[in-house]
Amino acid sequence: MIDLKSFGILGNNNRIASYILPHNKRSSYPYVDDKLKTAKLLESSGLQSPKLYSKIEKMSDTKNLHERLKGLNDFVIKPARGSMGNGITIVNELKWNQKESETHFLTSNKKSMDYSAFIYQVSSILSGLYSLNGQPDRVLIQQKLKVHPFFNDLIYKGVPDVRIILFKGVPVMAMLRLPTLISRGKGNLHQGAVGCGVELSSGKITKAIQRNRFIKKHPDTDQDFKGLKIPYWEESLRLAVNSAELVDIGYLGVDIVIQPDSGPIILEMNARPGLSIQLANQSGLLPRLELVESKVDELKSIDSKINFSVENF
Repeated sequence: MIDLKSFGILGNNNRIASYILPHNKRSSYPYVDDKLKTAKLLESSGLQSPKLYSKIEKMSDTKNLHERLKGLNDFVIKPARGSMGNGITIVNELKWNQKESETHFLTSNKKSMDYSAFIYQVSSILSGLYSLNGQPDRVLIQQKLKVHPFFNDLIYKGVPDVRIILFKGVPVMAMLRLPTLISRGKGNLHQGAVGCGVELSSGKITKAIQRNRFIKKHPDTDQDFKGLKIPYWEESLRLAVNSAELVDIGYLGVDIVIQPDSGPIILEMNARPGLSIQLANQSGLLPRLELVESKVDELKSIDSKINFSVENF
């Protein structure tokens, strides 16, 4: 049994009262809560993020959608204000035909979806079925991300990602999230994905948990985690710090996916990152957050923030 107090574990009430409320400006929330605004912000900044092929803001926008899909081989549709992966449809293959009725989509669960079913899913997203507050939403059609070969034996379907928590622009803790069979290919820890603690100084996996139990191997592939080092680690840290510079959010989670051809790419940002990352690392956030707070006046440049993180965490 872990002694939470001795590990400096940050609890939910303290997270909200001491870090989210005082350090995250409400006016900045739309830039991380709304994936469409996030995509546009990242695109304008030149930071690596999934390419935005198209957006749908109302049902009338679907009138010429069939033609806009022409030329795409695969893509992802997602709600702008969804959470926990709900409402996302991954299209692995598009069989486009001049006739809408003969256009079909092969999804990630190997099901075939005809065009009418595709439009129904779009309309469900627009209605707010998957949005955080149930209000009408918008639809993003984005680039489908690939899996770096490093992760081939570490996942069951899906795409792994790295969650980096930053405080005042300084990376303080990181976790690799690996999809499993019971998480149905999603990287959500609450649904059974594996969470791996990551050493910020090197990118090496240090610990791993599944449903709050420590494990040494991936439950589906039997791949041992010991000694594994995430590729493009230094670049991932720099990308996370650069993204934190874009938004006035002091306590921030940045989710990064490693691409085989271009390295790290920002999947999304989160103004309320969860606390399971502490269990994955078997270490508390509090001492790290307090250390950053005491040194923040000395950490002005991006390089100084990265160096401080690498030297201390």
